[in-house]
Amino acid sequence: MTTKASTTRKSSRKKVSAASKMNGKSTGLQIQNLAIGKIKPDPKQPRKTFDDSHLKLLSESIEAHGVLQPITVRKSGKDYIIVMGERRYRATKLAKKKTIPCIVREYENNDVLEVQIIENLQRQDVEPTEEAEAIAYLSEKYAPTEIAKRLGRTDNFIRQRLKLAGLIDGFKQFVRNGEMTISLGVGVALFEPEEQQMMLETMGEDFSAHQINRMIKDQTYDLEKASFDVADKKLVPKAGSCVECPFNAANQGNLFGDGKMVCTKSACFETKKSKSFLNLIEKSKKENIFLIPEIRQYWADDENNQLIISQLEKNGLTVYLLDDVEIIENPIEPTIEAIQKEYQHYDYSEDELKAELDEAMQNYKEALEKFNSAEEGGFVNGILFHPETYRNKEVFIKIIEKLKDESIDYSAPLANRKMADCTPEEQIIKINEREIRKKQIENNKQFEEVVEMIRNTKYIDMKKTLSIDEMVAFSLTLYENNVDYVGRQRFFSKLLGNTSKMKDVEIVENFKKNFKKEIFHKLIRYILTKQVHFGESNHVNNLTNISFYNAMQGYYKTKIGNIEKEYAEERKKREARLKERITVLEKQIQELNE
Repeated sequence: MTTKASTTRKSSRKKVSAASKMNGKSTGLQIQNLAIGKIKPDPKQPRKTFDDSHLKLLSESIEAHGVLQPITVRKSGKDYIIVMGERRYRATKLAKKKTIPCIVREYENNDVLEVQIIENLQRQDVEPTEEAEAIAYLSEKYAPTEIAKRLGRTDNFIRQRLKLAGLIDGFKQFVRNGEMTISLGVGVALFEPEEQQMMLETMGEDFSAHQINRMIKDQTYDLEKASFDVADKKLVPKAGSCVECPFNAANQGNLFGDGKMVCTKSACFETKKSKSFLNLIEKSKKENIFLIPEIRQYWADDENNQLIISQLEKNGLTVYLLDDVEIIENPIEPTIEAIQKEYQHYDYSEDELKAELDEAMQNYKEALEKFNSAEEGGFVNGILFHPETYRNKEVFIKIIEKLKDESIDYSAPLANRKMADCTPEEQIIKINEREIRKKQIENNKQFEEVVEMIRNTKYIDMKKTLSIDEMVAFSLTLYENNVDYVGRQRFFSKLLGNTSKMKDVEIVENFKKNFKKEIFHKLIRYILTKQVHFGESNHVNNLTNISFYNAMQGYYKTKIGNIEKEYAEERKKREARLKERITVLEKQIQELNE
């Protein structure tokens, strides 16, 4: 008769036996010293890269102490194929050893590769693209969550590596040699191989992270800012809902942040965007609602704006621009969080922020009252839309009436008159003014692109001493962003010279010409006195304050000591009075207990 206890013992012995086999201690998995010549690397081994310097260090250790952990092999004819431990095998050969300790095991063909992959992925120095390819192989058999459990990784890590596996070879090489970061590689891998190849050819021979980032930015779209309902399955039936689309980055492992929805299929996005605009036009015609583009007369001749105006006219709509209408929008109720964000760069107290909120709330109530009574004032329903994104909102509008016999008002400001109502000389002025504005916009974009390019280089990690131009730039940054009016008048009145007739570029050049390191030091010291925190922050509980307090000891030790002494004496007197009071109270307690 088999008892419960005996069954438990048998089960326990089976577990011990299985554990022993895994450790190579059973009779079938004994450690054998096999000749190096009989050991062969597995050509299908997923790991392809080995660090030569690390191999050399391991070979020196093996030469001195031998192979401490046996490798695992399987029989193949007269030879043995490595399953786990190719790095130890290579280092043993390098150490010119004739034998190597091995555990011989039998595997099913599919099991060998899986064991090798999992063993490699559990190491710390796995080359990212090899890691991605290995995880992609496992994904054919296991779900990402199961792979994550087996490897002790997060689900998002596995999904990112699965996406990285989709990189074409040209970009994988940049990841392997360290030129391309993994995150940038994942960004490129969001696109189809044909699009990746186009990006690679556009970039040229030399790798440029800035150029790739720009191409990714140009070909991805923030779905949270889309002009259409991203959950709409019927807008473009063949494409379906963006929420469930595989080209939505949120469905590929939160590659742009937790839950961030980014479209990586530009053609589909543009199709939906255009279809939503046509639907907007149809709604305007069907419901007899004014459709107003956010275009000023000043920019009506712009090529892109002309296309929008033409499309509205072709659909039978009368085109009104912003100058032709009055608009009342539904106001947004202010919150203390919004006020704090708006004034985050100002040193406002809680009372000052509350005052700003009170004023904003008063303006909101007035705007809401105006919005609610808009129809009584002759306003009608309308839709205001952006000419580039097509994002839109419902508003109240009123057409600005013009008398039929009203002649052109040539006394009106030039900026308020249409181009057709201007003389040739005035048209030249308007054209030149428009060109000045376009140059400003181009300069804005150019500057943003240059800064973004620099941020993607190793500029911040440079070990070179700051150049004069860098110190000039930093000094002007400190001056412009940190020195208030009083400080400028009191300490830096002669810093930039007479700027009344100078352009900004000339001011910088003049400052550079007269620049001395003493100015740089003066600005730093000025800011050190301003950046401290008061209130509940002091010289014993705040990093900035502690560092400032310590720095000032080198210059004003005696004066600081005198202040400390005054406070110490007051504290001593207070503590003495407190001690006397506690003594009296303790005596009273003692008397009550007797």
